[in-house]
Amino acid sequence: MSVSTCFIGIDVSKDQLDVAIRPTNEKMSFANDDDGIDMLIKRLLPFQPHLIVLEATGSYHQLVLGRLLACGLPAIAINPRQSRDFARAIGRLAKTDSIDANVLAEFADKIRPELRSIPDEATQQLDAICTRRRQLVTMLTAEKNRHHSGPAAIRSQIKKHIVWLEKQINELQRDLDKLIRSTPAWREKDDLLRSCKGIGPTTSHTMLASLPELGTLSRHRIAALVGVAPFNSDTGKYRGQRHVQGGRIDVRCVLYMATLAAIRSNPVIRAFHHRLIAAGKAKKVAITACMRKLLTILNAMVRTNTRWTANFGS
Repeated sequence: MSVSTCFIGIDVSKDQLDVAIRPTNEKMSFANDDDGIDMLIKRLLPFQPHLIVLEATGSYHQLVLGRLLACGLPAIAINPRQSRDFARAIGRLAKTDSIDANVLAEFADKIRPELRSIPDEATQQLDAICTRRRQLVTMLTAEKNRHHSGPAAIRSQIKKHIVWLEKQINELQRDLDKLIRSTPAWREKDDLLRSCKGIGPTTSHTMLASLPELGTLSRHRIAALVGVAPFNSDTGKYRGQRHVQGGRIDVRCVLYMATLAAIRSNPVIRAFHHRLIAAGKAKKVAITACMRKLLTILNAMVRTNTRWTANFGS
């Protein structure tokens, strides 16, 4: 079969991989474990596919995606929203594992998303620790709220859980610091990012773990990747408001908090924010613009390996 005509979609669930192949319309299923993926790769190699598309489904797709790429197969995991929007656009309203695999194969054929590398094992480990820390911080906030408003009978139990959560968060923070400081490349980038006023350890660690593309993309692409780039909403003579959408929510959340700190402590971001407010921009619009500017500065700093100075980005 010609390498230019074979496209494969793989619907990933916790226990099973459903595969659809275009244009032969072959279908097959495998277990989502090492043995099943071995069989999957053995079956797919003779097809010499031009592109294999999976949905990013939490952690369930990571093993099969990594194995496919390691074997030299051109595979990419896409946002599930992309495949569902595509399915609706072509009139595929029903949803089963087999149908989803077919939709992904057709998506690969018609859209042909650009291949990109996946984070290495060390970066995945860093991301896992950052994610766990973020989960515990969310739980800690909820427990503190319950402690203030809950009945007296359970406050002592909530207090014990708060103490335990704070201990776990501190341990994870130490693990993050140790992992980053033990890797020269990460240590250098961490020091670089934290030289910028407003950027603390949480923001820096999240950038390292969840935004490895920082410094390798243009300011427009990195803004769109994070989800702070405004998109037009125009039709005919109508000019609608531009809104940000999509992107990596974990990075965007820490960037938001870093921007609030930068508006107070970073002279470049503070002056930019004041100009926007003076021009009549809404507060949320001004903050989003400051997020985009701060991200652009960080991207330039990493790309040029330059520490922040008071004149950087002004």
